[in-house]
Amino acid sequence: MFFKELFKNNEAKTHDGEKHLGFTVRHMWHKVRFLIPFIWPSENLYLQFAFVFSFLLLVLGRVVNLFAPIYHKHIVDSLNYNNGTIAFRSDLIIIYVLLMFCQGGSASNGLLNNIRNYFWIGVQQHSSRQISLRLYEHLHKLSYQWHMDRKIGEVIEIMDRGVDSVNQLIIYMVFNIAPVIMDIVIAIIYFCVTFNYIFGLIVLTTMAIYLIATFFITEWRTAFRRAMLKRENELQAVAVDSLMNFETIKFCNAEKDETNRYGHAFESYQKEECNSLASLIVLSFGQNVIISIGLLSGSLLCAYFISVEQFDLTPGDYVLYAAYILQLYQPLNWMGTYYRLIHQSFIDMENMFALFSIAPEAQGSDEILTVNKGKLEFRNVSFGYVPERRILKDISFIVPPGQTVAVVGPSGSGKTTLLRLVLRFYDCVQGSILIDDQNIAKFTPSSVRSHIAVVPQDTILFNQTIKFNIAFAKSNATDEEIFEAAKLAEIHDLILKLPNGYDSVVGERGLKMSGGEKQRIAIARAMIKVPSVMILDEVTDLSLNFFFKTERLIQASLDKVCKGKTTLIVTHRLSTVVNANQILVMRNGRIEEFGTHTELLNKDGLYSNMWKQQMTEWQPSPIADNVIGNEIFRENM
Repeated sequence: MFFKELFKNNEAKTHDGEKHLGFTVRHMWHKVRFLIPFIWPSENLYLQFAFVFSFLLLVLGRVVNLFAPIYHKHIVDSLNYNNGTIAFRSDLIIIYVLLMFCQGGSASNGLLNNIRNYFWIGVQQHSSRQISLRLYEHLHKLSYQWHMDRKIGEVIEIMDRGVDSVNQLIIYMVFNIAPVIMDIVIAIIYFCVTFNYIFGLIVLTTMAIYLIATFFITEWRTAFRRAMLKRENELQAVAVDSLMNFETIKFCNAEKDETNRYGHAFESYQKEECNSLASLIVLSFGQNVIISIGLLSGSLLCAYFISVEQFDLTPGDYVLYAAYILQLYQPLNWMGTYYRLIHQSFIDMENMFALFSIAPEAQGSDEILTVNKGKLEFRNVSFGYVPERRILKDISFIVPPGQTVAVVGPSGSGKTTLLRLVLRFYDCVQGSILIDDQNIAKFTPSSVRSHIAVVPQDTILFNQTIKFNIAFAKSNATDEEIFEAAKLAEIHDLILKLPNGYDSVVGERGLKMSGGEKQRIAIARAMIKVPSVMILDEVTDLSLNFFFKTERLIQASLDKVCKGKTTLIVTHRLSTVVNANQILVMRNGRIEEFGTHTELLNKDGLYSNMWKQQMTEWQPSPIADNVIGNEIFRENM
């Protein structure tokens, strides 16, 4: 009943995946061609030698596989009565044992295989490294929107499986499948020449039926494998998403709900896993039946030929045939497994190839942006994440070199979108953004970003040392530059009080640090870059929720950061931008007001109303004003 349901379920899955499956089979060679440059170590002579030598050992192994049963035959024949005597041939026994030592029997752990595996280690590591680096580089070239739309856990799982599948594909095809095929061809020729063509025909027929059956049954069960991998990816994504957001889960007291969500995902995965394993049983049973029939037919025929004197076969020939067939069938019994694993490797590689096929973010051209003064201009800029809804509508303003322009307004007015456009995470639908009168759309995104430093609203730090996080914007920064940047961010003295100083690890995503501390690290990281344009995104919001004193310390740091630099500030907190040279007030994707702090207050418009509201809501109390927010690194650091 279960297998009936299994076949029924597979019909629907096969129908849905038929086009995809055909794609996989028809394009295997295309995928292999894509991988060849990663497999061949073109720049390493030793690895090239290891590559060629491994294949020579593979060919030598086929010769050993032929002569081992032949010498076994000679030993058996020498032990038969010949003119009333038995010959003791120690030379044959020694040669046979040496051949078996080199071959290793069915365990494939002989001398030749071990030497080959040793030399192949470097080649395999080279291919893994090249593919991983290429994929990693490609992922970092993909667009901001792509990263926003994908789950980190799924991407990491695709990377791991894809890279592993390449090495598995090479090993299974070259060192498992190819030797078996070569052994089959040699066996057919040998038995046709030395025994009788019927023996060669039995081997050929058995092998053909076995391979054809394996191919079709494996194709049938591919749909189950694909469904199982899909559920496994979803399970991995649920786990990663939950563990990365453990703090939010604890805030919401949602541990039980998350456990239930993971349990449901696990149940879905196990259901598909059960179907996949059941289809594997069907395949294994069919393979065993075919092999047994072929072995029985050949053994009976060989015994009959020996019993009839007109055929020049000896008991040693029966031993040779049985030993050779068992030697051939033992790895052949894994042929289905090898084929399944190769097919699975191609399935695992599909998602990796899909990642490679995604076009990188628009470059504009190969030109590199050079900046002298740092003038920033928005000229009639319109933009929308989807065509039917414009977030920004005909935005125009100029940030003169060395001056500070603040952008304020209600949530959803388009402030953060402005910053993303400057960084070329997206390109304008209409209009243009210019730096030093140069349209940034005509230059590579990396060259544009090289002149811009960002202090983000949500500062995410690497789970590395403070020194690493500050120097991340400038990989060749000296210790003196790191210390100077930290001093400008008003955090140097506090770092020195830590047991490990600048070598203190900040924790996953910087969770060992408070919001104000992380923002100071972000300020130091921005300073060390020595940018032409500074972008500050809500840099005081997190800290002022806790400490008014901290807000003023950070504001003092920002004044130092912005001094002499073209600066664009986005904030809700109006008190932090009163000294800006120009303030733009946005609402519904448009600039509604602009001017200095005093000018905007005198207009008694949107800015003035926002100012009055904030001053009413956020009047600091004497107690709050005396609190010093320097909780640098809590006790769990």
